[in-house]
Amino acid sequence: MSTTIEPISVASAPSAAAWSPWIYSRWLDLTVGCGAWSAPLLAVAMFMPATHSHAWAITFYFLAVVFNYPHFMATIYRAYHTRENFDKYKFVTLHVTLLILATGILMHASPRLFPWVFTLYIFWSPWHYSGQNYGLLMMFAKRSGAVVTPTERQWLHAAFVASYCMLLGSFVTGGSNDPLILSPGLPARFTLPLRLGLGVAFAVFTFLGFRRMVREHGARTMAAPLTLAFTQFLWFVLPTLLELNSASQIPQTRYSSGILAVLHSAQYIWITSYFQRREALAAGKTNWRVTTYFVTLLAGGIALFIPGPWLVSILLHYDFTTSFLIFVALVNIHHFILDAKLWKLRDSRVAALLVGAGGKAPQPAPAANIQTANPSRELRPLTPAIFAKPAFQIFCVTLLFLWGGIDQVHFAMRTNDGNLPLLLRAASINPYDSSVQARIATASNLAGDKDHAAAALERAVEINPTNLGLQHACARALIEDGRYADAYTHYQKMLTLFPRDTDALVNYGLLAARLGHPGEAIDSWEKATELNPQEARAHLYLAGAYDERGEFAAAARHWNSFITFETANPSDVTVPREQLLLATVHLADDEVQLNHYPAARTQYDFAIALAQQSASPKIESLALAHLADLQEKLQDAPGAAQSYQRALALDGKSTDRQTEGLDWFNYGQFLRRHGAPDALVYACLLQAENLLQSFGGPNLSTVQSIKRQVETRMSRDAALTARANLPTEIARLKTLPSASF
Repeated sequence: MSTTIEPISVASAPSAAAWSPWIYSRWLDLTVGCGAWSAPLLAVAMFMPATHSHAWAITFYFLAVVFNYPHFMATIYRAYHTRENFDKYKFVTLHVTLLILATGILMHASPRLFPWVFTLYIFWSPWHYSGQNYGLLMMFAKRSGAVVTPTERQWLHAAFVASYCMLLGSFVTGGSNDPLILSPGLPARFTLPLRLGLGVAFAVFTFLGFRRMVREHGARTMAAPLTLAFTQFLWFVLPTLLELNSASQIPQTRYSSGILAVLHSAQYIWITSYFQRREALAAGKTNWRVTTYFVTLLAGGIALFIPGPWLVSILLHYDFTTSFLIFVALVNIHHFILDAKLWKLRDSRVAALLVGAGGKAPQPAPAANIQTANPSRELRPLTPAIFAKPAFQIFCVTLLFLWGGIDQVHFAMRTNDGNLPLLLRAASINPYDSSVQARIATASNLAGDKDHAAAALERAVEINPTNLGLQHACARALIEDGRYADAYTHYQKMLTLFPRDTDALVNYGLLAARLGHPGEAIDSWEKATELNPQEARAHLYLAGAYDERGEFAAAARHWNSFITFETANPSDVTVPREQLLLATVHLADDEVQLNHYPAARTQYDFAIALAQQSASPKIESLALAHLADLQEKLQDAPGAAQSYQRALALDGKSTDRQTEGLDWFNYGQFLRRHGAPDALVYACLLQAENLLQSFGGPNLSTVQSIKRQVETRMSRDAALTARANLPTEIARLKTLPSASF
């Protein structure tokens, strides 16, 4: 770090003859600085094949080390390189920095607060990118000799704001699938027209901002500003337009923090290297080299991002992935704040070096105004003298590059999904990385080793207990491994951390019921419905539990809640459609138990209609059989007989012989109660016996017992005749006229 304020030498200022509207060269400036390479690179990033996802992940992480990390260091270099800049922006360089450090400590101590900070970083990033594009557009417009009027500046600024809001609309549309990114979940039917309107506004505002300048100076002269406007379109407007095609959709948050970050960072290094070179030359430092500057940025970028998470993880046994993301978010936010203060064209020093005077060669300020007024007050070193020693600097740079290389290798191993040996090696290098343990679990599952998979997920939860996704994955692994008692204990611990997680409450209730704790199960499901009245599964399980306890009123209430939700949400995949049909029958049964016969009749009819719509003859038959019982209670014997006959007709078309047998038995009992001839009753019981013969069990025994009772009342010849004419009698029974009752 420089220890004094260097005077800017008038003699070293660039001459007017050497002045050019370009920074380095026309093609480099247009390609990197103005983002002309965005189109091919974005196309590659958006449509890259999933089969090469690991190779792309390694590539992007390498690009992050080469471009993203150094671009953060470029801002640090600018702010802290001289005491002059440190003092000039002291509120940010000191006070905000201390606040960021305190926030980092708080995030590590209480990770539940981290999603708010991470969401701020994600939402702020595209605004930061837009600000840089807009600033470069203004810079190139002035370097080209154009005079941007206040009205044109407002139009162009409005265009860039509109494009940012367009991308922001994608961020807040629908629920977030990333636990670290919060979203209000606005419906697409509301945000999509708004985003399209913002896209039109971007086009109109851009046209109004450029119309006069292009007419007066020509498109070739305004090539750089126009390219930057097109880059803004590619970065923020195009993704929304692609959302109209579902095949082209990508997560907008990943898009913003992925390829856009690389493009933005390369652009940032391009302009800051130019600025630092001109500033050094203006200060008389003729030995300034861009390679030395970039090596400094590369080493500093590694120092900003890599050692911190490693040290926190290894020394404090903290989750490496979480710590890394905390560092990423906070370094970015610090960068956004610092950058907004440092790079303003309103700053005369910045404008003099980047723009000059109206597109002419910059006129240096008088030396007397820039040199230190009082040499006796020359600034003290910002760091101990040893840090300025070349040997120490070379040692630090070498150490950081080695650390960065190890981190690259570790990243390649820890993200190699399915390669269990490499994942285990990555875990041995850093045993405190929950994401590696989760990948080990996935690879073990693929290898059929469920025990190892469950153990890896238990380790992941131990490392990062506040990760809800890992908690659920671990519980599922324990259940799949048959370790129900362990899963039950796991959910108990999980609910102390996430007492309002309805999925955990529902699953805990299921395990409690399975392990013989029905009271705990009901309490857990009731809490789930209190937290989320539309938690359909909890209502379903509560209804069944209350039915088992004979509390039919409570059961009916929950059956009704379940049916109401599922009917209004036919696309709900968490509950099979068949369950809705059965729930309707159960509700009708409970209404019968409560002597609410009209309500029960309505529910049975509803169940029959739903079963017909769903082409479910088995449940339609069940509903008809239960309806027949109700009709008999209401002394509607003809109606009951007709319902039984409809049920038996449906049974004959299915392959469920057990249900058909039971329905024939119930039909026979109905005929017996209503004084039908013994021969008809006997035929029903014979048919039921034949259908249930292969199943055995108490149902068959009951049928045979009743059959013998009927048989004793019949003559031997009548019984033999009934057996011989069974098919004829069965056909007759299915069409008995209502007048028979």
